[in-house]
Amino acid sequence: MKKIVILSIILSATISIFAGNPDRIGQAGATQLNINGWGRSSGWGWASVSSAKGLESLYTNLGGLAYTDKTEIIFSRTAWLMGTDININTFGFSQNIGGGALGLSVMSYDLGNIPITTVEQPDGGIGTYKPRFTNITAGYSKRFTQEISGGVGFKVFSEAITNAKAQGIAIDAGIQYITTFRKDEKIKSNDVKFGVSLKNIGPDARYAGDGLSSKYQNPENEVEYTINKRAAKFNIPTLLNISASYDIRLDDNNETYFHRFTPAFTFTNNAFSANQFTIGTEYAYKEMFQLRTGYAYEKGIFNYETRTNAFTGIMGGFTFEVPVNKDSKTTFGLDYSYRHSNPFGGSHTFGVRLNIGE
Repeated sequence: MKKIVILSIILSATISIFAGNPDRIGQAGATQLNINGWGRSSGWGWASVSSAKGLESLYTNLGGLAYTDKTEIIFSRTAWLMGTDININTFGFSQNIGGGALGLSVMSYDLGNIPITTVEQPDGGIGTYKPRFTNITAGYSKRFTQEISGGVGFKVFSEAITNAKAQGIAIDAGIQYITTFRKDEKIKSNDVKFGVSLKNIGPDARYAGDGLSSKYQNPENEVEYTINKRAAKFNIPTLLNISASYDIRLDDNNETYFHRFTPAFTFTNNAFSANQFTIGTEYAYKEMFQLRTGYAYEKGIFNYETRTNAFTGIMGGFTFEVPVNKDSKTTFGLDYSYRHSNPFGGSHTFGVRLNIGE
C-alpha cells in the first residue's frame, strides 16, 4: 500500500511535465528563488533531490528535512557568476522535534553599489544605490513511516531599491521514499531513494513605490502634478523535480561499509525556463569525506547561440565532516561547490556546518 501511494503521487505529478511553454522562457520574476546557496547540495545540483537530508533539504526537497539528527546549523557564502561582484550569504538551522523537524533559512544577496542615472544625467555622477534581495524560508517535515517522509515550506521574498519594492510569498512541498533493495543484506539498508519536490507555488507579485511615479508640469497653467504608474505583475518561477538515486557499496570486505558510491538522476520541469535532466554522482568514505559531481542538460545548452542559461551544466564539489570529539555524535563540516558558466567565471560556494547529534 505504501508503494502504491508513492507511485500515485509521482504519476500525478508527471501529468504537468510537458505543460510548459517554450515561449514563456525568461518571463518569470524572482528567479533568485531557484538559486541554491548551500555548499553541499549545489555540488551536484538537482540530482540530490531524492537523497538530500537535513537543513539543505529546505531548498532541494522538504521531505529530507525530517532526517535532521538533532540540531543542524549552516552558514555559506557564494561568489555568484564571478565577474559580476554578486555575493550570496545563506544561513539556516533545523531542529528535530520528535518524528519531524523544523527548519529556517535566510538568503541575502549582495549586489553591490550601482550608479544612479536619470534622463537628464545618463552618465551618473549623482550617487549610487544598492539593491536588496532577501529570501526567507520556514519549513516542517515529518516521517510518516520508516520509508516515507514529506514536508511543506513557506517562503517570503523581497526585492527592493531605494524607491521601489516587490514582495511575494510562495509554498514548497516535497516527499521522499526510501527503501532497501536487498532486505537480507544487513550491512547496507535504505539504499534506494525516490523524491518529488514542487517549488515556488504562489501568487503573482508586483513592484510598487515612489520610483514608479513621475512629476509633470502643465505648460498652460504651470501646475505640477504627479502620475503614479502601476507596474505589471510577474509570475514566480515554479518548477517540479522527480528524482531517484541508489547507494552502491564498494567495500571488498563484506564486514565493512566504508566506501559508498551514489549515482542519481533528476528530471526538472520548469514553467518559465527550459526543462532539465540532471545526472550526478557522489563518492563517500565513512561519510567523513565526500566528493560529488553533476551535469545538467537542457535543450540548446551546447550551442552558445541557442543557450538560454549562463550555466553550461558542469558542477562539482566536496565535503569534509569530522566528529568534534571521539565520543560525540556532533560533527563539524566544510563544504565547497563549483558551477561552471559561460559567460562569467563560474560560481563558488563555501559552507560551514555544525551538526549536533544525540
